[in-house]
Amino acid sequence: MSESERIIEQTERVSAHNYHPLPVVIARAEGIWAWDVDGRRYLDCISAYSSLNQGHRHPRIVAALVEQAVRLTLTSRAVYNDRMGAFLEKLCTLAGFDMALPMNTGAEGVETAIKLARKWAYRIKGVPADAAEIVVCRNNFHGRTTTIVGFSSEAQYREDFGPFTPGFKLIDFGDARALEAAIGPNTAAFLVEPIQAEAGIIMPPPGFLTAARRVCSERGVLLVLDEIQTGLGRTGRLFDWQHEDARPDVLVLGKALGGGVYPVSAVLADEPIMGLFRPGDHGSTFGGNPLAAAVAEAALDVIVEERLAERAAELGEYLMGRLRELRTRHVRDIRGRGLLIGVEIERAAGTARRFSERLLEHGVLCKDTHAQVLRLAPPLVIERSDIDWLVERLAAVL
Repeated sequence: MSESERIIEQTERVSAHNYHPLPVVIARAEGIWAWDVDGRRYLDCISAYSSLNQGHRHPRIVAALVEQAVRLTLTSRAVYNDRMGAFLEKLCTLAGFDMALPMNTGAEGVETAIKLARKWAYRIKGVPADAAEIVVCRNNFHGRTTTIVGFSSEAQYREDFGPFTPGFKLIDFGDARALEAAIGPNTAAFLVEPIQAEAGIIMPPPGFLTAARRVCSERGVLLVLDEIQTGLGRTGRLFDWQHEDARPDVLVLGKALGGGVYPVSAVLADEPIMGLFRPGDHGSTFGGNPLAAAVAEAALDVIVEERLAERAAELGEYLMGRLRELRTRHVRDIRGRGLLIGVEIERAAGTARRFSERLLEHGVLCKDTHAQVLRLAPPLVIERSDIDWLVERLAAVL
């Protein structure tokens, strides 16, 4: 038995089987590259689902982690710490919001946004108690908590986990008319991903976010954008909503906010909304801890100073062009924005899992999603020559 096989066998024996990983054991990584326990190198096109926009172990982010870890790691919010305020001020300035509430994971961020939208509905809009509704989209992926899976349209995400929280209405993604029709007197918010990444890189029609912003403004409803995967440079702008100038009322961030070394998420809004939270309404022992704040501040500095959003725009366009040059009967569609690209495989060619496993043999880490789609999302520090190398391997496999 090889070392990889031994580790996989051990992991499968003692770990809950809630994932189906690719059969590779990663031992170290740097930049866009990862190495397995046998020393074989792979180009990482998973990026921990866009958590590694800055690349693996970016020196500035790791240095911030180490420097803070030897001084102070955790206080809880029972007292102030000397790092959270500076981090949140930088984040709010970059995003253009008055205030932020720090959490740890993306799902916690979405749960925070749901609570905030409901409180706004009761305190400001005047919705009767416990009657607030939130409009969401089919094929959404906002996390794995019981509230969130309760408004999923994916059967497996819901199976055996009910009963579920009421108060959510499902519409088709990208349908502004359906959004308008779904809004009633008790509607608090429209919660949506600008691009449905987990669903297979599903792109809305051009102008959808602008239309959603208009509808929400006209009908007195909060627009809540989940930019946990699309935000922080991934799609060629700092935030995906900037492609259409559709500023949300509430913005949810995570993943790359932690720079690939620590879980950090945040919910942003202006003071008339975020100011509704009072002491005791919401909290987290680890949310806003000094280690997280130091890491996230460094992660933001890297994104801005190394112009990673601009790189994603330029190199994403280049990668999309190279992919469209490929001549293969196995590809049904290529879609995406920036360095978030989906390659949809024809059903007759089998599932995308088959192709992701073949890519592994060619030195590429690429995960399938929704059966037929290969998701290409390398770190934003990738170079043009690396993209050429990647396309050669994709051509060989496809």
